[in-house]
Amino acid sequence: MKKDEKVKLSNILSTVNQVEKSKFINFLDRVCSEAITHDKELAKRVNNIDGQIKNASSGEIIQLFELVLPYFEKSVKEQLAMLGAQASLLINIVSRDGNCIARLSWIEALYTKEWTSIDSKAKEINSLIEASLDNEEFNEAKRLEIYYSCLKEAYTNDERNNREAKITDDERSILNVLANKLDITADQKSAVEHLVNAIPQTGVQDCLNTLREVGLVFVSRKNLTVYIADEIVAMLNRMQGKELADKHLLRILRTLSDSELSNILKAHGKRIRGKERKEKISEIIKMGLPISLVLQQDINNPDANINDRKERLKVLISDLDLGLDKIGTTLDERTDLIISSLNSSTENEFNALSATGFKDLFSTLKTHFPTLTSVLHQDFEIEDNEELDVDKLRALSITPHDILYMLSNEDIKSVRDSMGVSKRGNPRLVILESFADATDKLIENYALLAKRDLAGLKNEGIEITEADIGIKFEEVTKAIFEQLGLDVDEDLRRSINTAKDKADIILSLSEDDIIIGEAKTCKNGDFAKYSTTSRQVKAYVNRCESSGKRVAQVLIIAPSFSTDFVESAEMDTEINISLLEAAGLKQILDAFKSRRNPNFSAKLFTKGGLLKADLIAKNV
Repeated sequence: MKKDEKVKLSNILSTVNQVEKSKFINFLDRVCSEAITHDKELAKRVNNIDGQIKNASSGEIIQLFELVLPYFEKSVKEQLAMLGAQASLLINIVSRDGNCIARLSWIEALYTKEWTSIDSKAKEINSLIEASLDNEEFNEAKRLEIYYSCLKEAYTNDERNNREAKITDDERSILNVLANKLDITADQKSAVEHLVNAIPQTGVQDCLNTLREVGLVFVSRKNLTVYIADEIVAMLNRMQGKELADKHLLRILRTLSDSELSNILKAHGKRIRGKERKEKISEIIKMGLPISLVLQQDINNPDANINDRKERLKVLISDLDLGLDKIGTTLDERTDLIISSLNSSTENEFNALSATGFKDLFSTLKTHFPTLTSVLHQDFEIEDNEELDVDKLRALSITPHDILYMLSNEDIKSVRDSMGVSKRGNPRLVILESFADATDKLIENYALLAKRDLAGLKNEGIEITEADIGIKFEEVTKAIFEQLGLDVDEDLRRSINTAKDKADIILSLSEDDIIIGEAKTCKNGDFAKYSTTSRQVKAYVNRCESSGKRVAQVLIIAPSFSTDFVESAEMDTEINISLLEAAGLKQILDAFKSRRNPNFSAKLFTKGGLLKADLIAKNV
């Protein structure tokens, strides 16, 4: 799998070819056509988007998708009601953490594994129901028998009217309420449905093609790869009533005490005797319980009053370090804040560490916890032979926080102690802060890094090899741009890079406009290699423009520039080049941080020639 694959809908549309995205566009077009006939306001907004949808740009397609999302969701729901259990199982697999990009063969392997598990559970439930048919006691077997009878009736009642047997969306809603009242867990629901309407063991590719027809997945025949966009996953989670991704549920469960985990299991009639903490957490995740129910009721002792429950959520918000300005006053408010904060946490968590910090964290964790990659492969269901690096983790939306919460509380404390960082506070946050501090230290000594001043860096307590200085300078430059609030587009950079041409930095100004950045270190004197540098950046400009991007400017950062370099850049008629000294970029960042409401735009880098950093800093 290529490193430039990503999961945002806009990025997938840029990655797959016209044939591969045609099914999504056709389905979206049908939804649009139906929706605008009875929604005049929507019709007006759709008409404001230029051109026919089949000829629309990726940006216009995203706009349309966002406009008609409620209609898109309704149409998908209707289609899925007709597709049956196999489609539901496949959707469950592709929408899980780590499966947003996966090879066809791996999806088939996951399907076989899941089918075997459901089939085994179905046989177990069938035996339980048959053994208790004459028993009137209202136990788990009786509850399963009631749910089985109702689901069977919902499925087969169409046949009496000479229609194809299926469970309609309305019937599904009623069955979901029934399952909730009878305390039938998600894994039990799947198994019971398998008893009534057996899920086919084969035909995965045909079913994926059907899901492709209704705009849910993209299938690349060239790469034999399946993609599902983050926006589609969020929609499917809403439709299934899934309040949190499993990785975020795991985060909450890791934060709970052993007795609270036991309370959850006891609340749903599950055995707790002899179960290790790890087993309890695994079973709770498989049960598919609504997290709001877990937070408001299950974690507490039965005699806990409303104030006790609210106070527990207040402590949980603090333990999870959600950084909320307000924590709410009611139980519902606090529950909603926890759920919404975790659901929207990905971008902030990626921004919490620079690219350098994330790479250093991942490398250090592998050193102190050698089985880390095995844990990530297993827990995120990533194919065993898939090499894991920071680029791959970013593509799968796996954040530094996600990685740290994959390790048990005992394991993370062991890693913390092995690293020699502070034992005070939340060990996961202490580890994260140590890498954020390391990046801040490099930013403070940015000018020394640019000049490759090893002695000066060592005096500041920064240990670095000469071979690593170039890549560190590039990564710290990205971190500065991120702190300035600019969009450092790693996905686009990787997609245009080749083995020969490798751009350092790409800043996205809009859907189509970009700045190409080059970070150059120089040990002695001024940077003077204009002909070499101009050949490099012109190659990057050509690659970006062939990908449909407009290059607003090329920005070169170096410790200082020779007079010849500055003059050559100013006289270059092929591309627009701006030059910025490293100390000047640091000066701009300092000014930005010192202002309460800084006024900064990437357009300040597009003036051309040698930029006056002091003037930019004064106007930030």
